[in-house]
Amino acid sequence: MAKVNLNQLEDLEALLIEGSVVGAAQRLHLSAPAMSRRLTHLRDTFGDPLFVLAGRRLVPTERALALRERIRAVLEDARGIVVPPVVDFTRLERTLTVRANDGFSGVWAAQLAARIAIDAPRVRLHFVPRADNGMEALRSGEVDLDLGVLDAPAPEIHSQSLLKTAFVMVVRRDHPLPEAREIDVARFVQWPHVTASRRGHTQGAIDVALRALGLQRHVAVVVPGFQAAMAMAMNSNLIAAIPEAFVQWSGERERLRVFPLPVATAPVDIAISWHPRYHADPVHRWLREHVKATTRGAFDTADIAEAPAALG
Repeated sequence: MAKVNLNQLEDLEALLIEGSVVGAAQRLHLSAPAMSRRLTHLRDTFGDPLFVLAGRRLVPTERALALRERIRAVLEDARGIVVPPVVDFTRLERTLTVRANDGFSGVWAAQLAARIAIDAPRVRLHFVPRADNGMEALRSGEVDLDLGVLDAPAPEIHSQSLLKTAFVMVVRRDHPLPEAREIDVARFVQWPHVTASRRGHTQGAIDVALRALGLQRHVAVVVPGFQAAMAMAMNSNLIAAIPEAFVQWSGERERLRVFPLPVATAPVDIAISWHPRYHADPVHRWLREHVKATTRGAFDTADIAEAPAALG
């Protein structure tokens, strides 16, 4: 059985469209002799003249005419493999799973859902909490997009920073701490603290900074996320250290007093991460752009870092 390749089908398509060797050669950016040789190969492959002279014109044989629609369909399918599909978002039905901490899913999720619904009313957003399985959920396809402070990033995972934010100290509006623009470190360690760690850690960058000063704080409560830590602070005398961005997202600033931390700690980067399988997917790319637009809507900030710092 003779073997045919896609190049030969493109040659035959050009001849059928142009009706001449010269026209087909120009269409394929070839010389006329090269196109004539290709026609000879086509005749050998198909066992048919395919085109015969009628006066000065080439006319297709019945075999060539019978092949016309089949060749067009095969080439359209083949070209569709390498050409990105055009997505009709108004008709798109798909569930997109976003893994995020409570600070995002509690506040940003509503803004993101509203943006998504304008373009794609049939798309469903599924938010799941950040867990301890690192990047495995991205690798397995269980999660489409991870949003939050990165752990040690895996080498194959794509990441893009959204914003950089500093930690601040928050207490309830009527906390016994004195009214002031700043709270010194002595008062900072005087009161019990609530800390956020999904792994249950009681020590972090703040404790390292305090030890360098010969001081130690008492962590009375550990909760899995920043939203819970703020809620604890608003309903007790506990002090919470929260990324400033999360305080703004929460909409609870009026119920809190917010101070700069009295010790120096590095800011954290909030980033999105995704698996390479989704990097060129037009729907996933659209989702990432909406997440970034939602970020820009909340903060007048640009992408800052390529490798967000890890938190404990």
